[in-house]
Amino acid sequence: MGQPAKFAALRNPSCRIYLLGGALAMMADNVEHVITYWVLWEKFHSPALTGFEVFSHWLPFLLLSPYFGALADRHDCRKLIQGAQLLFMSVSACWGLLFATGTLRVWNACVLLVLHGMAGAIWMPAEQLMLEDFVGPADLPSAIRLNSTARSLGILLGPVVGSALLLGLGPERGIFCNIAIYLPLTVLMARTKYTGHTRGGIIARQRVGALAALRVFREVSKDRVIVAMIVLAGLGSFFVGSAIQTAMPAIATSMDGASGGTAYGVLLFANGLGGVLGGLLLEGTGWLRLSVRAAMWSTAVYGLSSALFAFSHDYLVAALLLVVGGIANLAAMSITQTVVQLLAPREKRGQVVGLYGVAANGLRIGSGFTVGLLGAVFGLRVSLGVSALAMVAGTAVVAGYLALGTRRRGARELAAEQAEVAEVADAAQRGEVAELPEMP
Repeated sequence: MGQPAKFAALRNPSCRIYLLGGALAMMADNVEHVITYWVLWEKFHSPALTGFEVFSHWLPFLLLSPYFGALADRHDCRKLIQGAQLLFMSVSACWGLLFATGTLRVWNACVLLVLHGMAGAIWMPAEQLMLEDFVGPADLPSAIRLNSTARSLGILLGPVVGSALLLGLGPERGIFCNIAIYLPLTVLMARTKYTGHTRGGIIARQRVGALAALRVFREVSKDRVIVAMIVLAGLGSFFVGSAIQTAMPAIATSMDGASGGTAYGVLLFANGLGGVLGGLLLEGTGWLRLSVRAAMWSTAVYGLSSALFAFSHDYLVAALLLVVGGIANLAAMSITQTVVQLLAPREKRGQVVGLYGVAANGLRIGSGFTVGLLGAVFGLRVSLGVSALAMVAGTAVVAGYLALGTRRRGARELAAEQAEVAEVADAAQRGEVAELPEMP
């Protein structure tokens, strides 16, 4: 088999524009965090509210992702993405009005924080279906990698732009200006012909409620490869997730060779750079093949680099470890996402992608407990290091889970199941994919 085309997804004009719009929307998401978190702390000085800011952002992913995936299976994904962007913009407008009128209270802040998180949860499954519709299964791995890279770029630029708006315009005008950054993606969804179902049609016709969407858990459990990919994504979110940024200020102040402020700035930049550099590097070189083994090794490297970062006292070494971890994390997340989406039943892709979102995004709530609670007792360095090592141990358990399947079901059957991922990718790259495999 020849090497896959580099940056293959960029050959589709709609995908190119979507990646730009998605990066801007993700940047706007993070700009809003910068402005609102600053105002909330200045007004209320509430550690409990600070904790709720993180909790509320990921709670809708944890509880509602399969349901929003079911909506993506049944409906025009353009409209779902537009609805998510309009919800983002409405929340920003409400923040601006509350700031300007001086009527901000804890209760309405909590409502807006939850709505902001819900907009992100609506967006994610519909986006994944749109990516496959843009480029087809042949270039889906490239589209997911580049989309992850674009999101990482938005996350990297969000604090910079948010700080500039906050300092230059103030919170009221800054948050209103931020609404405009959501507009390009919203306009694109009104102009593209793709619906998320253009290539294969809308297969799912049955209406699915929030509780019924949870049945996908039972169905997915029959496929060990999909289960392994979802668990790997959940390990990184639960044990490290957002907590590495929470622990970073405390770790930076104890670094050798630089002041706490300098070290913190370098570490923040390195943390964002890893995801962007990783996507460009992997997409441009084709080093990693789409496989279960690559996903497991990438997850293990992410865990090990995070553990070494936690115990490092040289800020340049720590920054390098963050870059390595960012590359490994992007590789692990893009591979697991692609495998899950390729192997999901066509009529339930959205629900399975939503289930993946529960693990990859919703379980980020857990990192606050694994790192935060342990940190209160043992210190943030120890808690982050132990959590990261637990993630590596969990990866070994996943490998054992697949090996156990080999003994129980026969080596030939499980090997064929794992090889199915590589076969789909190889056939896709040759343009020979007519129908993707379904879960057994």
